[in-house]
Amino acid sequence: MIPLVLILATLGFRGLGVLGVRRFATWPASAAYGMALMLLFTASAHFVPSSVTVMPNHADMVRMVPPFLPYASALVYLTGVLELLGAAGLLRTATRKPAGCALAALFVALLPANIHAAVAQVPFAGGAATPLWQRIPEQILYLAVALWIARTANTRTITPVEESVYS
Repeated sequence: MIPLVLILATLGFRGLGVLGVRRFATWPASAAYGMALMLLFTASAHFVPSSVTVMPNHADMVRMVPPFLPYASALVYLTGVLELLGAAGLLRTATRKPAGCALAALFVALLPANIHAAVAQVPFAGGAATPLWQRIPEQILYLAVALWIARTANTRTITPVEESVYS
């Protein structure tokens, strides 16, 4: 479901760009906002109390952490904060490139937890565990989008109004 949030949000933001909202005039900018929205959803699970069972919660996220890593609960909080900071960084053109690079690194760092969750059959919100064949392509999608956003972050079109100001 989370990849669907990224895809639909990106399409929705790009649709607004087609309708004239300049902030979403390009695919990379729309993807940056789409990923920021997706990260708000994923990061929220890091802070949801275990008594909430309608969505993944902190306890679910702690079970994802491979046993060889210490301080699982603190790591979950930390990664949630990093996701929120990455989402905020994607919203500003000036910070989009470093945010995209940092998120790409975070997605790589989170891969062992996703592999462990699939192999150990860690359920979310009482549901079935997400299989490895699904988790790996999702992580690759997030990594690719973050790198694409970072790579295209400094490219922007100058409108006639801006051109006259800078000339």
